[in-house]
Amino acid sequence: MEEKKPAAKMKDKTVFYVSAGIALVFVLLSLLFTEGTSAVFNQLFAIITTNFGWLYLVAVGIFIVFAIGLVVSPFGKIKLGKDDDKPEFSNFQWFSMLFGGGMGIGLVFWSVSEPIMHYLTPPMGEGGTQAAQELAMRIVFFHWGLHPWVIFAIGGLGLAYFQFRKGMPFLISSAFYPLIGDKVKGPIGKTIDILAVFATIFGVATSLGFGSSQIATGLNYIWGIEATPMTISIIIAIMTAIFTLATVSGLHKAMQLAADIKIWLSIAFMVFIFVFGGSVYILNNFTNSLGAYLQNLVGQTFWMGNVEWVNGWTVFYWAWWIAWAPFVGQFVARVSKGRTIREFVIAVSLLPSGFSLIWIAIYGGAAFNLNAISNGAIEAAVGADYTTGLYALLQQLPAYGITSILAIFLIVVCFVGAANSATYVLAMLTSGGDMDPDKKLRGGWGIAQGLITIVLILVGGTSALKVLQTASIVAAFPYMLVMLVMCVSILKALKADYNESQGLINSKELNNIGSAQQAVEGQE
Repeated sequence: MEEKKPAAKMKDKTVFYVSAGIALVFVLLSLLFTEGTSAVFNQLFAIITTNFGWLYLVAVGIFIVFAIGLVVSPFGKIKLGKDDDKPEFSNFQWFSMLFGGGMGIGLVFWSVSEPIMHYLTPPMGEGGTQAAQELAMRIVFFHWGLHPWVIFAIGGLGLAYFQFRKGMPFLISSAFYPLIGDKVKGPIGKTIDILAVFATIFGVATSLGFGSSQIATGLNYIWGIEATPMTISIIIAIMTAIFTLATVSGLHKAMQLAADIKIWLSIAFMVFIFVFGGSVYILNNFTNSLGAYLQNLVGQTFWMGNVEWVNGWTVFYWAWWIAWAPFVGQFVARVSKGRTIREFVIAVSLLPSGFSLIWIAIYGGAAFNLNAISNGAIEAAVGADYTTGLYALLQQLPAYGITSILAIFLIVVCFVGAANSATYVLAMLTSGGDMDPDKKLRGGWGIAQGLITIVLILVGGTSALKVLQTASIVAAFPYMLVMLVMCVSILKALKADYNESQGLINSKELNNIGSAQQAVEGQE
């Protein structure tokens, strides 16, 4: 087996070379032709959102229907692993890890600012009213609730099923074996993996850009350091050095400690804001918002009543989640071996989304409550600069001098944790699915992520966050098509698997879908 591993790495260097080459070209062209790169991004954004914004909504609707179908169908009993495999983690450990996966830079960044922004400029009706507030909370629940985690569940299912049950490499392309057979080892399969790499790079770059912008805003809020694109770039460079060093040094205990700190600090902030931000108001707001969200779930999924608003918000979010599907999907897949498909889809879709809704209800509810008490202080801050939302909220609460610094620390921990995990996934995708990729490869992708995020910040200038959103939408578009085809491939594999288990499959079909492991052994 030791002699085969280098050969397995050799066959996948095409994915690495092409991905790294395109990333390098992108960085160089962006630095040399900054204005031109920005113009190209804007043009691509206009083309995709104008002509295909509806497709993002339809695609995510299909993912939800597909997920529900898996849960209620006989396929839900199929294990992510061999029939006699047991779960690697207890239910409590598994649930804890899924909850941990639901926390990140995005929630910290948007949980105050987004509700206030929709309140001030709603997609329908008059802003600044009680009706606008209720609509705002419903929209934020919609963007951060069930939909993103269904996307992650589909992405994770494609990885977990073909890795743990069929013994194929931990690659996105493996999920297409039922449709294209051994072509997953050729140009088609490599193209799929390359698209996954770029969806991950730009999806994570968007998150890193948001996180670094919020850190810069915090430094400005607390110490008066101006939050310029250069300041943000320096923050990204420092954070990149930290998580890259952690990655190549194998500081697993340090990263686990950081993850534990993130979870407990996040919970502490939620309790603190709930207690001092108006607990009764928050509970009333949560109850009303949850009811409105569930009541309008189907209609909101396909709503295009305000095309410009939908393209700027919902389409961006769906693209962002799709871009994160290889990354988060890999995480939820790796901790779910031995679970049935029904268990996997229900848990991954509902547990983290439930945590996200509670988080948003606390932060958003407290923001509206304290905004009213302070005569509009929070909406004034968000209206001037929406990256300041969290600090504007904390400023209305006790111990602001301490909580503001802890907030920056929480963002840093989320930043480093997400980037470290994404670096691992990128290395895995470009090393033939090696679940323990080379440290140098991990380090290289860590540096690449930092450089690409800095380039996007510099290209965008004062509109950096808009460029980050645009990059995410553009990178996610081809991967959205990949995920739609993936659903067809998964369904075909599950049908053959179920028929085989029931003794209904014929020999020809068994040979066609058959053992993907033989294909893997053949290429070694």
